[in-house]
Amino acid sequence: MKTLISKSSFHLLILIAIVSACAPSTKIIGSWKSPEAEASGYSNLFVAAMISDNYVTKKTIEDDIDELLIEKGIQAISNLEKVKPGLMLTNDNKDQVVQAIRESGRDAIMTIAIIDQTNETRYVPGTAYTPMYYGGGYGRFGGYYGMYGPMTYSPGYYATDKNYYVEINLYDSETQTLVWSAQSATTNPSSIDKAAREFAYVVVDKMIKDKIIIPTK
Repeated sequence: MKTLISKSSFHLLILIAIVSACAPSTKIIGSWKSPEAEASGYSNLFVAAMISDNYVTKKTIEDDIDELLIEKGIQAISNLEKVKPGLMLTNDNKDQVVQAIRESGRDAIMTIAIIDQTNETRYVPGTAYTPMYYGGGYGRFGGYYGMYGPMTYSPGYYATDKNYYVEINLYDSETQTLVWSAQSATTNPSSIDKAAREFAYVVVDKMIKDKIIIPTK
């Protein structure tokens, strides 16, 4: 059986490989759960993205986390929605906000913060390939020889990966103790919308696996 690959198809494969290598990806690289965490899980979360002064970035991340939690049957409200008019979590008013969170019935406080950002340059070596194409009768030497085209070479190149490391902490709102923590790594985010959605899925999935939240839907 003969596999026929044209030059255009080969170039397309090279392009896909390059794009895939630069595609954004988020993964959990570590997590911890306190033995003092509620055995039944937490079901009413306050979510605060403490990662940027940019309103759009904070809101996008908080909204995506909230939306996914609610889809799983977990109640959630974001810091930017405010548990009380005019009150938003900052480093200067934690006690006041925690009191408001308790009064609103939230049983846990989730914080999201970037802990590191790195740039890594790597060399992607070039590749050489001889594409095959149909060039005549396969039964004769001339026909067989004609099935091979000229050597195609894709030169090597340098690629720079941008890595963002984020810490996600969950605190019991009553005791204010840390009950769950995880660290994630995101590589080459292309847009805040795409990266935030992927981040939300990865984080909520890990929370469910660690049984820190118990989905009801």
